Amino acid sequence: MPVPSIRTQARTPARAVALAAAALLLSALTTGCSDSGSGGDPTAQAAGQTAPTHDANSSPFWVDPASAAAVQADQWEKQGRASDAAVIRRIAQHPQGMWAPGDYPRPAIAEAAAQAKKADKTLVLVAYNIPHRDCGQHSAGGAHSAEFYYQWIDAFATGIGDAKALVVLEPDALGHIVDGCTPAEYQEERYQLISGAIDRLKKQPNTKVYVDAGNPAWIPDAGKLVEPLRRAGIAKADGFSLNVSNFQTDQASRAYGHQLSGMLGGAHFVVDTSRNGAGPYADGGADSWCNPPGRALGSAPTTNTGDPVVDALLWVKRPGESDGTCRGGPGAGTWWAEYALGLARSGASGN
Repeated sequence: MPVPSIRTQARTPARAVALAAAALLLSALTTGCSDSGSGGDPTAQAAGQTAPTHDANSSPFWVDPASAAAVQADQWEKQGRASDAAVIRRIAQHPQGMWAPGDYPRPAIAEAAAQAKKADKTLVLVAYNIPHRDCGQHSAGGAHSAEFYYQWIDAFATGIGDAKALVVLEPDALGHIVDGCTPAEYQEERYQLISGAIDRLKKQPNTKVYVDAGNPAWIPDAGKLVEPLRRAGIAKADGFSLNVSNFQTDQASRAYGHQLSGMLGGAHFVVDTSRNGAGPYADGGADSWCNPPGRALGSAPTTNTGDPVVDALLWVKRPGESDGTCRGGPGAGTWWAEYALGLARSGASGN
């Protein structure tokens, strides 16, 4: 069985249809880990999934008015594609994660934070810049040194200010320690950097931090994540995150999260539901994470989860952005309108 790899784009702002100012404000970035061995009938696996609702105003999270989906909907309206525009607005109307852009994240985060504060909403952010990121694979890169990472996370946190924010911290970083992809000589530094990032982010008065813990198909034995999460400082954070950029169902993620929570003294968690409405791709292939066909939008972002340890369902991955040049997709991180349309149509029941 192949070693699970991150399915991400290069973390650079990439919006083929967005205005330049919007691209500076909200970088379109994603990540996730492999669901090798998931298999099964995706429809059956997704039974009971909650379709996204239309009322974005009911969400406590900020909606980017200049998202790629919003820009696409406006363009299609002008081109006479009113029906498609209405469908794509099912993405645009929902809050999505902002992946901090480049080496200088403060200006973009500060602008988004100001808008979120004005609307009295919570800004969802993703910090993804750990050194030796993605083991040299699809999203290789990250900060060039530990010192620079601390400077970067300081700028990230400063940009938040006193706005309400929820930060998903370093997707895949701990998972790649567990699966052996991150070389041993980098592991201790990684623990220290994540712990330091938690300390810095928690200095912001209204910021919550969730350390990423992969997904149940990537590391099926949740117990293998307990010690890494502890060494990374989970006790200082608000919890952990699951299913970032992946397709595992709400049920699978909740069950896994409860297992992990029980081993961490009741730690809370959040789940990325952006594209999991049809569950994981059924072929079980090594690239089942990469632009799989027939997927659907998942449960709408909310804090009303009905579960005392599940703090939120989120769209951390921005639906419609390519996982990479597989299955005819554009470069990783690039807005792919037709794929987005498929996600929105498939996730439309009940809207």
